This record gives sequence, C-alpha cells and structure tokens, in this order.
Amino acid sequence: MKPRIVGVVPARYASSRFPGKALADLAGKPMVQHVVERAARATLLDEVLVATDDERIAEAVRRFGGRVCMTSPTHPSGTDRIAEAVRDMACDLVVNIQGDEPLIEPGVIDQAVTPLAGDASIGMGTLARPMGVAEAADPAKVKVVVDRQGFALYFSRARIPYLRDDAPPPSERPYLLHMGLYVYRRETLLTLAGLPPTPLEERERLEQLRALENGIRIRVAVTEHQSFGVDTPADLERVRRMMDGADRVPRNG
Repeated sequence: MKPRIVGVVPARYASSRFPGKALADLAGKPMVQHVVERAARATLLDEVLVATDDERIAEAVRRFGGRVCMTSPTHPSGTDRIAEAVRDMACDLVVNIQGDEPLIEPGVIDQAVTPLAGDASIGMGTLARPMGVAEAADPAKVKVVVDRQGFALYFSRARIPYLRDDAPPPSERPYLLHMGLYVYRRETLLTLAGLPPTPLEERERLEQLRALENGIRIRVAVTEHQSFGVDTPADLERVRRMMDGADRVPRNG
C-alpha cells in the first residue's frame, strides 16, 4: 500500500534579513505560490500545504487556491511548525519544503522521498549535492558526511572530511553540501519536535544534529540539482533574472 505523503511549506512573515519575503512578488505571484506550485508537481506527493502563523500569508495562499494551516506564532523552528500542522493529520510521510526556494525542482523532492517510501525502517531523509573545495570553505554552507549505506554520519559548518596530502585535487568535488529539504516519517517528526536541543546542535547551530544525537538515522539522497534560496532582496533579484533567463544558478565551487 502506497504511503500517504504530504509536503508542508513553513512560511513566516518575520525575518531578520528580509521581512515578508514569502509574499515578495516574482513574475506576478508571491514567492510562496511558486514554491507550492513547483512542489505540487512532485509525483510522489499527495498534497502540499502551507503552515504559517501570519494571516497575510494565509490570505495570499487562499487567493491562489492553496491549502493553509494556521500554527502558533511561538515556534522556534520550521520543524516545530510542521509538526503542529500534521499532528492530527492522516499521513505517513511529511516533507519539509523550504518556503524560500521558488526554483525548487519537483524531481529532487521525489528523490528525497523515494528511500523512505520504499523502506519503512528509515525515519528521516534529506538531500545533498557534491561541491568543490572553494565553496566548502564557507561556514554558511553546511557539509555532511555519509556512511556506505548513504546515512549521515555528521553535519558541520566545518569542512568535513578533512583533506590530507593525498586528497582529491580542488578541481574535483570531494564535499557534500547539505540541502535543507527533509522527509520525515510522521511519528519521527513528532518525536523530534518534542526533544530538547542537544549539545552538538547548539554548538553548530544545526537542528538536524538533534536527530543524530538521539539516534535517529538520516538517509541522504545525493542530487546534482543546485538549489538557490532567497535570504535577501539581492537574492530575490537574482531569482528574477534566472526566471527571465538572464542569469544562471552559480556553478559548483
């Protein structure tokens, strides 16, 4: 029996660098609408909804015919917001789709979901793509290392693995960049949202380490797709140029 799979887009109005970015205009549509419409094209998702605490975002979603779930304004993270949204929902898998990626490829959502859809023992999944040495130097680019079965061993802002003298040359891509899309088995998500922050999570400021520190394995699907999130007004202008065909997603470093 096919599991019921729901995509949830957490969207809040407050943002230190770009308030209201979920409603920023892109080609005549709010950014959140682009995310929902592209996510809805993923073949494995049964439904896509927006989880928000802001009535302005909720009204925008209703205007384009999307489904919205109002959540508490006190949630410290998107994970907590999504957990509230699906707490009483009949579903098997939940996909956390970032609300600031209007260019998300529907196929990568399917790629992240596939391992969990085919193996009920996997509680959580995510995505990564290969990247080069120069790009990996940026601590804002989170690196992940995996075991031979494709499960995450660790996530870090530091460059992992450490490259010794016999390491691959810089022209190759010896690192994996973690991409912020998650797939959860519903019960795993609810368990994770109920756990307190952990030491490594607080040191690295990486919420996914809470899962690893509590023994929740994370299956990492590797893709060649290059995501591009909107964190600032300058990022929004870059996405506009991409949509117009005047610019391209930056090459892997």
